[in-house]
Formats: sequence, structure tokens, C-alpha cells
Amino acid sequence: MKTVFITGGDKGISFALAQALGQQGWQVIISSRTTAHGQNAIRALTSAGIENPTAITLDLNEPTSITAAIETLTKHAPNLTLLINNAGIPGSQADSLTESMDDLRTTMQVNFFGTTQLTQGLLPQLAKSNGRIINVTIPTAPNPHWNPLAYKASKAAQNVMMQTLALDLNKQHLPVEIFSIHPGPTTTDLNGNTKLPGFHSSANVANQMSKIINDGQSHQGQFIEIYPELTGVSSVAKGFFAGLFKR
Repeated sequence: MKTVFITGGDKGISFALAQALGQQGWQVIISSRTTAHGQNAIRALTSAGIENPTAITLDLNEPTSITAAIETLTKHAPNLTLLINNAGIPGSQADSLTESMDDLRTTMQVNFFGTTQLTQGLLPQLAKSNGRIINVTIPTAPNPHWNPLAYKASKAAQNVMMQTLALDLNKQHLPVEIFSIHPGPTTTDLNGNTKLPGFHSSANVANQMSKIINDGQSHQGQFIEIYPELTGVSSVAKGFFAGLFKR
């Protein structure tokens, strides 16, 4: 049975992915920052017909929590097939003129340093199963309507991590594939379940992502866009733009 570990799997796109892949026969493991949130998600997945979903506690802001999660997965999920790095924080959404160093450090720790530590720690396990890694991310080109320094910088670093890992995995002939997926603007609870032109549901995005996951093709080093970033939006949409990519 194929096994997937999805970070931040207790809500939003991650939860929808857990449900979609679980219904396709994957063994699903999710993470959440609190045990209570993880157990709530497990009950919901079980009610949706997913067989034996499990949850572990993971805080990407705490290196010791990441180490513990790696140890748990190494011991209890030796046949890990797929890692989906979706958990992250939006930061303060401040621009470069007002962004604080504390917020910049925290956002980089979770979205880049924490995600990289987890990915490196699970590489040996993924290599044993010819596994794959997917980073859920965004384009980081200048966008006049949405330009938060911390979040975009952390995702730019994550995108570079994906590209360099893809090259190094190939150079060292390790049987692991890594690529990125940009879901596009998605309606979730963290942006107030905003529904505007150009927004998509988590279930829709998860369905599109599962097609890529199951297409049998190699996507090593690719940046795949499901729905494009919004660059021209209405005045109403601009008010919600900071929440477009929160999951």
C-alpha cells in the first residue's frame, strides 16, 4: 500500500488531499500542531470512509518536534512513499518597509528551515521506496496587489530548495523525486472561506493535485501551476488577497 505523509493535514488543502488520496487507497498520515486538532481530523477522515488514517504532532517552528516526527515516521511508516510539504504560516503579511525581523525569522523557520529539516530527515526513508516529495508553494515574482516580504521570501527559499535538491538527487543517483505545485487562490477557513472569481475549493484543488500525483510521469524539479496567481483583482478581492494562500 502506498503511504503519504501530509503536513498540516488537519484542515484546508492538506485535509482535502488526505481525503482524496485516502479514498484512492493510500495509507494516510497527517500532521497537526496540536493533538486535539489531529484527532478531530482523524475522526472526520474516518467518517468519510478513509481506512486507518493516523496523525502525529508536528510543529515546524520547533526543531526538536521535527526530529521526533522523523523518528516516529521512520519507526512506524517504513514504507513511506510520498511526502507532501503543505504546512506553513503566512507571516504578518507586512511589506518590506514594515516587516519585523522577528516575524521574518519565524516565517522562514517554519516555511523554509523547518520544511527543509523534515525533508532531509525523511530522504533515506523515501529513497528505500523510490519515493516522491511535493512542496505546495507559490510563484514569487513581483505582484503589486500582494507583496508580503516574509511569506514570499520563505517560499522563494523553499522553491530554491526544491530545485537544488532535484539536481543533487539526480547527481547522487538517489531514487527520490521532488517537485512543487502551486494550487492557486483557494477558499479555506483561514481566509474566511472567501468565494470570489478566481477562487477554488480545497476539494477541487486536491482533486487536481491527486491527478498529478497519480499520472505516472516524472516531474523532477518542476514547478506546476494548477491555477495561476491572480495579478489583476477587484477592489473587493484585494481586501482578501493576503489570505489567498493560507491553508
